[in-house]
Amino acid sequence: MKLKALIGKIPGKVSTKGNIDVDITELCVDSRRATPGALFFCTPGLHMDAHDFAPQAVEKGAVALVVERFLPLDVPQVMVEDVRVAVSYVAAEYFGNPAEKLMMLGITGTKGKTTTSFLVKAIMEAAGIKTGLIGTVCSMIGDETLSNQLTTPDPIEMQTLLRRMVDAGMECVIMEVSAHALAMHRLAGVRFKVAAFSNFSQDHLDYFPDMDAYFAAKMKLFAPDVSENVVYNVDDEWVSAGIRALGREAMRIGIRESSDVYANDIEIGERGCSFLMTWHKRFRTTISLHLAGIFNVYNALMAAGICICAGAGPESIRQGLESVYAVPGRIELLDTGTPYRVILDYAHSPDSLENVLKAVRETSKGRMIALFGCGGDRDRAKRPVMGEIAGKLADYCVLTSDNPRNEDPMAILEAIETGIKPTGCEYVVIENRREAIRYALKIAGAGDVVVLAGKGHETYQEIRGEKHPFDEKVVVRELLEEM
Repeated sequence: MKLKALIGKIPGKVSTKGNIDVDITELCVDSRRATPGALFFCTPGLHMDAHDFAPQAVEKGAVALVVERFLPLDVPQVMVEDVRVAVSYVAAEYFGNPAEKLMMLGITGTKGKTTTSFLVKAIMEAAGIKTGLIGTVCSMIGDETLSNQLTTPDPIEMQTLLRRMVDAGMECVIMEVSAHALAMHRLAGVRFKVAAFSNFSQDHLDYFPDMDAYFAAKMKLFAPDVSENVVYNVDDEWVSAGIRALGREAMRIGIRESSDVYANDIEIGERGCSFLMTWHKRFRTTISLHLAGIFNVYNALMAAGICICAGAGPESIRQGLESVYAVPGRIELLDTGTPYRVILDYAHSPDSLENVLKAVRETSKGRMIALFGCGGDRDRAKRPVMGEIAGKLADYCVLTSDNPRNEDPMAILEAIETGIKPTGCEYVVIENRREAIRYALKIAGAGDVVVLAGKGHETYQEIRGEKHPFDEKVVVRELLEEM
C-alpha cells in the first residue's frame, strides 16, 4: 500500500519529506523487528524515544518513518503532531478499517471488565450474533482463543485482530478498554456502538499521577465522537458523577440507586447466585448465575445493559448469562477433591481484593485463608492498604510474592505488613510463592477456603525481567499430589 494513501486520515498538521509514493508492506513500532518495506513509527515513551532507534529500523529495511521531528536520515518521513495518534489511524487504514465493519462494544472500569466481557460474548452469541473478544485473559475469534500481552493491544496488533475477526465472519466485538490504552491513544479513530463504565477505585497510580488523572483517562471512552451509547453503574459515586457531568443520555444499571436495569430478590450461594433482573417497564426475567458474589450481579447487569443497547432480547440475555460457568482466574473454584475449597482470583488492587474476600466470606463455613502479595514496579501506596483489607476480612493471611519484577520481594512484603499488623490478624510471610501455597494447603482444614489472590489467569511469575512459568492451577495440582 502506498504511504501517501495511508496518511490521509491522520488528524492535525501533517508534513512530509521525501517521496511518499513509496510502497509499505508492514507497520512497525519496534526497530528490532523492522523488515524490508516497513513503515517505522518513532513513538516517544516514558523511558525511551523511538526516534533514537530510527537508524536501526532503516538499517533493517524500513523504507519510511512517521516522526514528531524530521531526522537526518535518507528515507521518506511523515511528521505529525502525535505519533501515537498517527499509528492508530494508519493501522486502521492499512488493514481496511475493520472496526467500521463490526459492532464495537467497549467496557472500562477498575475491575469486572473481564467477567463482563465473557458474559457479553455469551449473550450476543445466544442472540445469534458471531462475536469476538479482546481482553486481559485472551482474545477470542469465535471459539478460537489467542493469548494477549496487554488488556487493550497496541494499535497494529488490535487492527490485525479486528481484520482477522472480519475475515472470520465476526459481526460484533466486545473489548476491554484500559485507561492506559485511552491515555496512549491506542483506540484513536475507533467508534463504539456501546461504551460501558463498570466501577472506579484505586489502581495504576504507578503510571497516573493521581486518581483524577486515572479517571480522566477512562472518561475519554465516553466522548460523543467515540461512543454512540453509554451504560454505567449508577451505584458507583465516581462513575455516576462523571457520566452525569457529560450531559449525555445513558443507561443506568445498579442495585441501590434508581436504575434502568436492576436486580431484586438477590440470593448469594457458594457456587452462584440468583436474582430477578428488570429492565424498567420493558421486561423482567429470573437469572440463575453460576458466578458467586454480589459484584458478579453487577457484572451481569452491566453485560445485560450493554447487550440491550446492542439489540439483544431478554431470552438471549437470560440464556447467555446462565451459560457461563466460570471465567479464567475470576473467583475460579479449583477441582481439588479436598475437604476445603481452593479459589483462584486475579485480585491485585485494594478494591478487588476486598470484593473477593467479602464474596468468599459470605459462603465460607470455616476459616478463610488469604494468600496474596503485590506487584513490583507498580503502585506502592496500595501495599499497606491491601494488607489492612486482608487482615480485617481473612482469618489467616499468607504473604508472598506476586510479580516482584525488579524490586526486592521482601521490601514489598514489609510494606504489606505495615497494613496488616494493626489489624491483629494472624499471618505468616513466605516469599517463595510455591512454598507459600504449599503451606496454605497444609494448614487448611475441613470447611475452610484458601483464596489464592493476585495471579488469576497468569501462567508466569515475573522476576528480575524474566517470566518464569508459574500456573497456579498446575502448582496446586502438583502440590496436592506431593502431599
